[in-house]
Amino acid sequence: MAQSTASGTSSRRHNRDHDTASIASSRIADITEWEANEALRQRELEEAKGRAAQMEKTMRWWSDCTANWREKWSKVRTERNKARDECKQLRSKLEISIKDANTYKREKEDLEIQNDELKKEMEKIHILLLKHAGQFDSSIFEALSEDPLKDFVFSNGSIIQERENGVSSSQSNPECDSTAIQEEGDREDANNIEEYILQGAVPRYIKEFEKKAELAEQINGVSAKVNGDRAINEYDEDYVIQKLSMLQLRLDEATKTLQIEREEKSQLHRNIERLTGDLQEAKDKCEELRESRQEAMRELLTLEDQHLKEVELIKCDLIDEANSREGMDKRLSDLRTELERLQAENAAEWGKRERLETEKLSLERDNKKLRSELRDMQERIERRGRPLTNSDAEIRHLQQEISDKNKELTELKHSQNKMKKMVQDKITELAHAVRRAEQYETEVKKLRGRVEELKRDLAVAEDELDTATNNYRKLQRSNDELQEQVDNFQVQLQHLHTRYVKYFMNYVLKRKTEVKKWHIMMKMNALRNSNSTNLLTRGNLLMVEGSDDDLNEY
Repeated sequence: MAQSTASGTSSRRHNRDHDTASIASSRIADITEWEANEALRQRELEEAKGRAAQMEKTMRWWSDCTANWREKWSKVRTERNKARDECKQLRSKLEISIKDANTYKREKEDLEIQNDELKKEMEKIHILLLKHAGQFDSSIFEALSEDPLKDFVFSNGSIIQERENGVSSSQSNPECDSTAIQEEGDREDANNIEEYILQGAVPRYIKEFEKKAELAEQINGVSAKVNGDRAINEYDEDYVIQKLSMLQLRLDEATKTLQIEREEKSQLHRNIERLTGDLQEAKDKCEELRESRQEAMRELLTLEDQHLKEVELIKCDLIDEANSREGMDKRLSDLRTELERLQAENAAEWGKRERLETEKLSLERDNKKLRSELRDMQERIERRGRPLTNSDAEIRHLQQEISDKNKELTELKHSQNKMKKMVQDKITELAHAVRRAEQYETEVKKLRGRVEELKRDLAVAEDELDTATNNYRKLQRSNDELQEQVDNFQVQLQHLHTRYVKYFMNYVLKRKTEVKKWHIMMKMNALRNSNSTNLLTRGNLLMVEGSDDDLNEY
């Protein structure tokens, strides 16, 4: 029995120690897990901060890159629009030149048609002249030949002689009167043919001239009829001369018109050549425009490559600029201090200048006073006239005073010149200082502009930072909420753990009470069955050992 009780107490102690060790180990494990989770959260927080800073840097870089990219593309777009406008202008010019060329072609065709018509008329005239070749003089054929500009010289003398011979023969031979009448009829027919030809080939004003000539001929005919038969020979001579002169005038007019038409034809040929040259130039311009378009496309491709390279360079420049901003701030502070020092020096120089000006004015006043005194002394000397023996000492005294005053004047002038030089030097120094101040002001303005730009960038960055901080706060809030949930879960877990421990302890106590009751019942049965004590004791021992094993296993 003693052995059974000792073994039971030792098993209970062992169970209690095991329970306390398990609880302590579980608490330590919970604490270590919480610390590990806290460290992880801290690391995640630091990583989020680093990412936010990196995002700020990348956003600044992207904003600068987009600004530069927009500037470059705006330049490329303006160049492209200029090229398009130039192409449109050149296309409009080309269309205008094509229209002009078409009009000139039409004019050329019209002129060619007119030229063909004139050639046909000339051929008709030549045909008529050839038909009536026996009725015209050889000189007329020469005048109407291929070169109408040749000088047409009538053989008036020979014709007049022939007419005189004819008249004399008619007078000597009255039988030839009928032949003379026939010749006059043939001559009238030839004149009619000539009038027909020349009317078809010369302008209207020549026709009017011919009408006037016919009137003159009629008047001459009337006068010839009045004169009678005595002036028949003279009338024939005058008639022939007038007729030849009229023919010569008509030929001159025809040659003039032909010359004018040739000049017009040559001018039209020149216009056609000029228009063909303009058309060729327009074609060359079109080819040049095509080549320039291809070159523009190549330049666009090269510009894109250059843009990519410039973007990379801008990235490097942004990094350099970020490094140089600190230097610019330091330089700004140095320039501000130097500007304040220069302003102080300028104020001191202005004070010195004012003092020197006041001294100069006082010296000028003293000079004026001394000059007035010198004039008074000179007037006194002039009034006294010649010096008397008694006033020699006074004169010497006055001369001594004058010499002293002159010395003082020279000294004052010398000092004044020195002061002027000093003032001039100070003025030049002040001008240099003013120039420096202006330069510094311009630099300060530039730096202010740069500072304003940086302020704008800073404002944008602050806005981005505010957004990032807001996001960070949201994440922090969500993290706090998660932390609160974790804390609540931990509290619930602790409550569950305590409940479980209490339930386990109650269960163990109940089990122990049940075992004790069972032992008591077994003892009572053993007392009742005293006959079989050995068997019962063995059974009890087995029962006790079995119960202890069951408890240990539990």
